[in-house]
Amino acid sequence: MRALLPILPRPSRYAGIEEGACHKDPAQVRLRVGLAFPDTYEVGMSYLGQKILYGIVNSHEHWWAERVMAPEREAGDILRQHGCPLGTLESGTPLRDLHCLSFSITHELCYTNVLYMLELGNIPLRTADRPQDLRQCPLVIAGGGALLSAEPLAPFIDLMVLGDGEESLPDVLRLLEQALDEGWTRDRCLEEARHIPGVYIPSFFTPDAEGRLQPRFADHARPSRRIVADFDKVAYPTSQVVPIGAVHNRLSLEIARGCTRGCRFCQAGVLYRPIRPRKLEFLKDRAIKMLESTGHEEITLSSLSSSDYKELPELVYWLIDECSKNGINIALPSLRIDAFSLDVMSKVQDVRKSSLTFAPEAGSQRMRNVINKGLTEENILNGAMDAFRGGWTRVKLYFMLGLPGETYDDIEEIAVLSDKIAREYYTIPKEERKGKVNIVTSTSIFVPKPFTPFQWARMNSREEALDKRNFLLGKVKSQLNAKSIKYNCHDADVSELEGVFARGDRRLNDVILQAYEDGCFYDAWTEYFKYDVWQKAFEDHGLTMDFYNDRERSEDELFPWDFIDCGVTKQFLLREYHRAKEAVVTPNCRQKCAGCGAARFGGGVCTEKREGGCV
Repeated sequence: MRALLPILPRPSRYAGIEEGACHKDPAQVRLRVGLAFPDTYEVGMSYLGQKILYGIVNSHEHWWAERVMAPEREAGDILRQHGCPLGTLESGTPLRDLHCLSFSITHELCYTNVLYMLELGNIPLRTADRPQDLRQCPLVIAGGGALLSAEPLAPFIDLMVLGDGEESLPDVLRLLEQALDEGWTRDRCLEEARHIPGVYIPSFFTPDAEGRLQPRFADHARPSRRIVADFDKVAYPTSQVVPIGAVHNRLSLEIARGCTRGCRFCQAGVLYRPIRPRKLEFLKDRAIKMLESTGHEEITLSSLSSSDYKELPELVYWLIDECSKNGINIALPSLRIDAFSLDVMSKVQDVRKSSLTFAPEAGSQRMRNVINKGLTEENILNGAMDAFRGGWTRVKLYFMLGLPGETYDDIEEIAVLSDKIAREYYTIPKEERKGKVNIVTSTSIFVPKPFTPFQWARMNSREEALDKRNFLLGKVKSQLNAKSIKYNCHDADVSELEGVFARGDRRLNDVILQAYEDGCFYDAWTEYFKYDVWQKAFEDHGLTMDFYNDRERSEDELFPWDFIDCGVTKQFLLREYHRAKEAVVTPNCRQKCAGCGAARFGGGVCTEKREGGCV
């Protein structure tokens, strides 16, 4: 692959010469691991999870983790034309020559890109077609946030890691190292791996007549999500690879994992329970070391709800002092408007200007109660005014269209709320304003996700989504401050396929394979999405997208993911679905325990003393 660099588009993506990249002597390495991200270099190099695993694996003297990203389409065509297999960035080693290929699956629309990378790496697409000799073909594994409901991808992955990978991946690699030393077959390796907590072997489960997945082994425990209970005792990189271009070319400092809020649409809020914050001193230490080792000019705080980090003001004040010395920018993540401090905003603004992002998710109070957002209009307007007084003039707002129980009146409230926020700005005396206000209102199409209270909900069709988008655009244009509001919306066709995959089953295996063979990959990219090809693949296999999306599921329906234990009970999720229909708010985890089941993990907020205790 290295020989083709002069003719590859943007060859720096494939050179592996970045500052901080790990290079080892292959002769001294016993285990070669490819950390694969099924998207472009720019997207993959923005993903914190891969950076964490890269540091953990490479901390082992005789293991070598190398990166591999999905080549863009033109680059993939060049590799095929020259008969050159896809290889790793650090050494150019063909994927087939690795011992393990580990995919990070962050969303459902990357499934065909997994097949794309396997094919370019000369690895048989299906597990059943891979040689038993592990030295002839790597063990193909996968982890990531979208893996607890990835049955559409089941026949293509040897082994899935459920939950946090910091401890699970090293356990798998230690077993693989033993398997290679002792000459185990692929099947023998998988049979042993099933005993590792957090590991799911798709080929060891087959559907019965009723569609229930039954384990091959009578003693096979229910696959369960694995978590890191104490976040300050798990490895976190003190340095990172400095990318040559990335969507988010900055340092990410993960301050906590999980969330207390209980938003009913949010899959991550369930799958990363309980919330586990890092200690302040740990974060200060890592921030200093990473800034020194990388030379980045921007740092951001990473978590599902950064505003809920108890020591956020102290951390931000400290970062301001450290970063202002060298002109380093602090990029604040999406924050809860009701929890943001004017003083903090003003101080960050002094370092370097940047826009603020808020996520009300719904325009009306009724819908915010339905989704359990826990924000009032007063919270939102007061928070926006605090931002304006702090010097911000550009605010990004995120909403969803197609939420369960939504009406057109609720949709109109998105435009009305956007206008009210702009009006707040213009109440500031003209001589104190800093130019015009810029409100960027963005909507995505709501996709019901497994392991959420809305897993039973119907999803809007693409036609309904388009109609609602056009309706909202008209309402935005009719507002008094329409010139100050820019409206963006996610593509409805792509969202429809995401909805199918999110709650899909193994009947989609052949659909995905056919669509890929007919040219579908990079499906999350609108310019490459081939809706008609996907439709034909569904029709050829006697399936429809409507079956997966266009119906509310009965309360006793068997779900393809029910056999996996995510740590939160189905009874809790159903109870929350009922409360959503009644627009009843459930207090967040720190206010009162709702008995979701995550307390059994014994970590994070579940061990804190608070009203109600843990159930």
